[in-house]
Amino acid sequence: MGGAARGLDAYPHCGGVRKRTVGALLVGVLALGGVLRLVAPATAGADGEPPGVGRQLTFVRAALDDGAGGDAQRLFPEGYFFAHALYGLARVESGLRRPVGDPQRAVALREARWALQRLDSPAGRAPFSPELLPAYGVFYVGWTNWLRGGMLALQPPERRNPTEVGRFADDSAALGAAFASAGTPYLSAYPGQAWPVDSTVAVASLRLHDSLLTPRYGPTVDRWLAGVRQRLDPATGLMPHRVDPVSGGPVEVARGTSQSMIHRFLVDVDQEFAREQYLRFRDRFVTTPLRLGPAVREYPEGTTGAGDVDSGPLLLGVSLSATVVTLGAAQAHGDDRLAGALANFGEFAGLPLHTPWTKRYALGALPIGDAFLAWSKTARPWVADPPAPPPANVSGWWRLPLLTALLGLALLPWTPLLAARRRAAGRPAG
Repeated sequence: MGGAARGLDAYPHCGGVRKRTVGALLVGVLALGGVLRLVAPATAGADGEPPGVGRQLTFVRAALDDGAGGDAQRLFPEGYFFAHALYGLARVESGLRRPVGDPQRAVALREARWALQRLDSPAGRAPFSPELLPAYGVFYVGWTNWLRGGMLALQPPERRNPTEVGRFADDSAALGAAFASAGTPYLSAYPGQAWPVDSTVAVASLRLHDSLLTPRYGPTVDRWLAGVRQRLDPATGLMPHRVDPVSGGPVEVARGTSQSMIHRFLVDVDQEFAREQYLRFRDRFVTTPLRLGPAVREYPEGTTGAGDVDSGPLLLGVSLSATVVTLGAAQAHGDDRLAGALANFGEFAGLPLHTPWTKRYALGALPIGDAFLAWSKTARPWVADPPAPPPANVSGWWRLPLLTALLGLALLPWTPLLAARRRAAGRPAG
């Protein structure tokens, strides 16, 4: 009895020690989870199946069925449109990774068609003006034309729906005519407002037309490229964020939210010009705030500005939306080092929540964010051959500060426990 009492006296706070030990173990497990999210492959290049994206798309589809498109519309003017368009495009991208005849291609086509039907509706067209040329503007027609072309790309020519083929040809013709009659390479998305990114999507859809149907828009694309080269942002040498709708002259400096999306599509328009522009963008916008991981600035290095509905709030000048979309742009350009780093940092910081059937980020609070991320992780050129990888601009050691911090976090709770054990071991037996 006396020996047992002396043993308990040696550890007078035995219950507290147990609790602290359990707490230390839990912290260690959390730190290990962070390590795994930093080092486990989070992308699969232009041809592989990106980890978790299938489950993420399952979540996005359920969220759209529950009204996530309307929720996104309350956040920014194209919220409903983007929520459905990116879901449909990510489905197309996933389907294109499968061989012809694979049942998953049929699933991708069905889901992309569902998304396009919701865009080709009063709700999908609501923000856009039918008075523009083409009707509803270059944003609406360009994105829907790209999605419709992707649906055709999923199918052998002999199995394509003639109505869908006809609509794709008609909308391509409307875009071609609008570019031919404009005195600027940049058509309007809204009355009196033009953004180069929207015309880039539209021109990429003309390239897609010429890869799927009888080619006819090569001269249109060549004229567009010549006009773009004459109207670059003088501060960066990049395509500007916003332009004068009449002359196409730069009105606003190049910005990360539009640049990241431009480089997702420009690779399918002209690879040489795209590579030149992409490297300029990467040099001026990709950053490592606090040396904790790669991210994308909203404004070029050396300049500052305010966030808006496109960029979201800026933390240390970084735009979360531009960072997510740049992941896809990097992958489309063969820049797997940058794409992988952005994806791993997103896995670490994005609070992913897994179930056996779904995956979501930010605990599922913002489904449109999941749509953007799924679309980015499935990025690949649709028209051009996969480009050669550019020189790496992300160190292979970028994870080291975070891994060091996680190691310190895992060890920290054990320090007082080990100190208490040493003190107890040094007590004389009573």
